[in-house]
Amino acid sequence: MNFTLAFSDLMPLAPVMIVALTAVVVMILIAIKRNHNLIATVSVIGLNLALLNILFTLFGKGYQPATVMGMFMVDPFTLFYQIIILIAALACFTLSHAYIENYKDNREELYLLMLISVSGAMLMVASTHFASFFISLELMSIPVYGLLAYTYQRSKSLEAGIKYLVLSATASAMLLMGMAYVYATIGSLSFAGQVDELFWTLTKTQNPEVMAALQTYLGQYHQLIESPLAIIGLGLIISAVAFKLSLAPFHKWTPDVYAGAPAPIATFLATVSKVAMIGLLVRYLLSSGVIGIESIKTVIVIIAVLSILAGNLLAVRQVNLKRILAYSSIAHFGYLLLGLVSASFLSLTSVGTYVFTYVITTIGAFGVVALMSSPYNNNDEAESLADYRGLFWRRPVLTATLTVMMLSLAGIPLTAGFIGKFMLVMTVVSQQHWFYAAMIVIGSGIGLYYYLRVMVVLYMTPPETPRIDADKHWGQKAGGIMVLLAALLVLVVGVYPDPIIALANQAQMLAPLHLVLQ
Repeated sequence: MNFTLAFSDLMPLAPVMIVALTAVVVMILIAIKRNHNLIATVSVIGLNLALLNILFTLFGKGYQPATVMGMFMVDPFTLFYQIIILIAALACFTLSHAYIENYKDNREELYLLMLISVSGAMLMVASTHFASFFISLELMSIPVYGLLAYTYQRSKSLEAGIKYLVLSATASAMLLMGMAYVYATIGSLSFAGQVDELFWTLTKTQNPEVMAALQTYLGQYHQLIESPLAIIGLGLIISAVAFKLSLAPFHKWTPDVYAGAPAPIATFLATVSKVAMIGLLVRYLLSSGVIGIESIKTVIVIIAVLSILAGNLLAVRQVNLKRILAYSSIAHFGYLLLGLVSASFLSLTSVGTYVFTYVITTIGAFGVVALMSSPYNNNDEAESLADYRGLFWRRPVLTATLTVMMLSLAGIPLTAGFIGKFMLVMTVVSQQHWFYAAMIVIGSGIGLYYYLRVMVVLYMTPPETPRIDADKHWGQKAGGIMVLLAALLVLVVGVYPDPIIALANQAQMLAPLHLVLQ
């Protein structure tokens, strides 16, 4: 592999470089003089510049997909997921500013850790090589350990950080072992072995010898990837990814970590890290052709079904809103996997649409928790459902926002969540996967119960003196405005989803084996 590059060869990764450069600037500013507002402003400006760069690239004339070092692919799929990551990151930064404002210790390093993690997440969705897969995953994960334990004065926060550190390290070890087995089998660290290299050579030269070599290698590759050693390696990789996505039966850490983490960081974990991981998983499964192996597909379906059942059934018993949202996210990614393994021409569109609707809804739901818990205090957050009892009579607009988010998570019509679930059901039905469709419908039915339970609590008789409450002027602050915009977006997408569906439809992956599978 040739690593001698001109700077122009790295330009497809310009958004990532902007975020990384912002992290460097923030580091220097912290060293010169600590200023919470300045650091937060610089961080948000950097993320907005990266987002604008992607939008200009995607909608500008003359855009061409490009590979970088044979390790990254910048195509419409990459750009679409990077947009979602940046939107989610901007929301988390906005929530963090109000949340951490009264924190007695150093506040500025929070933004530095989040910027480093975001740059890793953006690299993840572009990865086409096991080396970039692992490095970008760790670049995203390692700052998260510090973010979860940032408010270490609260024992729950420290516990969340340590628990995630230990279990995540175990998953990373499994991932490395799986990669080693796959590498030992196919002899290449690229997702599709030599297929990608030969394919791109063919597109440039149209050489008949390259075409013959590609056809020969495709036959060999399918035999190698289905060998017992490769299957074991793929199983280990799927298990490690399932941990990162908190899929059953690797989900046990999720409720504890979500409940213990500061509210904005729980939002970050539920959106940025999960979007990056699902984007990487989708690219890996489709570009490597692993999705076509029956044994692996069966394992993924089992994991998806277990996630739907475990996530929804365990959420029914919870009285902690953050734990409810944690179990809910387990179920939602179970739905996503069922849509993905359908492997129809609609799969990428429906998965992309669902990821977008999930992110904006989760931002809104966790945003309400963050606003209720702001400003930071050493004692506790607004986690228990008892803290939200009768919220309507004190904060009617905030209650309406949370109600919209619960309806969207449940997949009720006229909300974004309905559009996402409808697209998934349409995808699995088009392939006549009736069992998948039934699981999505049954899971959504169970989910409706505990989402309604949360909504009922909001409209009960309020306590005389609430234990914890949102700021009186929450709607005039940046975090409050952002949450209101998320609620508005959920309703707009629910009524008029065409632009999001069109954008997700354009976010196609340029991977030869994905094209062969179609």
